[in-house]
Amino acid sequence: MVSRFRAHWRRVIFQSSRWDEKAFDVCLIVAIALSVVVVMLESIPTLNPDLRRVLYFIEWGITILFTLEYILRLYVSLRPLRYARSFFGVVDLLAILPTYLDLLLPGAHYLALLRVLRVLRIFRVLKLVKYIGEANVLMHAMRSSARKIAVFIFGVLVLVLILGSLMYLIEGAEHGFTSIPKSVYWAIVTLTTVGYGDISPVTPLGQFFASIIMITGYGIIAVPTAIVTAEMTNLSRDPIAERESEDPVCPACGWQDHDHDAAYCKVCGGHLPVKFQPK
Repeated sequence: MVSRFRAHWRRVIFQSSRWDEKAFDVCLIVAIALSVVVVMLESIPTLNPDLRRVLYFIEWGITILFTLEYILRLYVSLRPLRYARSFFGVVDLLAILPTYLDLLLPGAHYLALLRVLRVLRIFRVLKLVKYIGEANVLMHAMRSSARKIAVFIFGVLVLVLILGSLMYLIEGAEHGFTSIPKSVYWAIVTLTTVGYGDISPVTPLGQFFASIIMITGYGIIAVPTAIVTAEMTNLSRDPIAERESEDPVCPACGWQDHDHDAAYCKVCGGHLPVKFQPK
């Protein structure tokens, strides 16, 4: 009886083919969306106290529901510890902890907005898992370009330190540039073309210098995009075309500086491997 119960709920919770499995996931997503809306409404300071009390009870009701669901997932899972350490297992745990932490740390329940990550299960419900492969390509491109972007960010940090220091010398405290850190803050805001306007140069030299920084910022912003785009282009190349463009390597002597259509090795005269032919 127990094994049948666990098998039934294991199927309902971890699969999404039959109607009851899909219904469970849809109900779960609706509860997640409702919980996120409740947390957002609770942050409004002018909210009616009676409505706030209702939202408070709704939030606790959803938290208890998610707690029971998390315990049920651990109970019916074949490998509970493996599920608990998985991405969705950690997200499910983070979805219920903030409300309980609010009992000790007031305001912590606003972290319950992390529950929105649970909506990622909609990929499974709507049969969109195939799009995860496209996301993997993007993540792989980000990882491949991480070093280049890190070097770029380091260069930008050095640049804003220099620019901020120069603006501190040009404008001075009387124009709002009271310290080098504040001037560096201005340089970051200006270089990224955000432009809050809380600090602005007044002297002609400072304004000219700021104009150069703004124009430079447009070019700098495009660099990370270009780096990631280049990596994605490399990943999306046709592997057949790449193999066809490779020069043949002699299996006898290892010489690889041959013509693309060579049939014999120019060093030892041995036969070169037949070029890959697409089907």
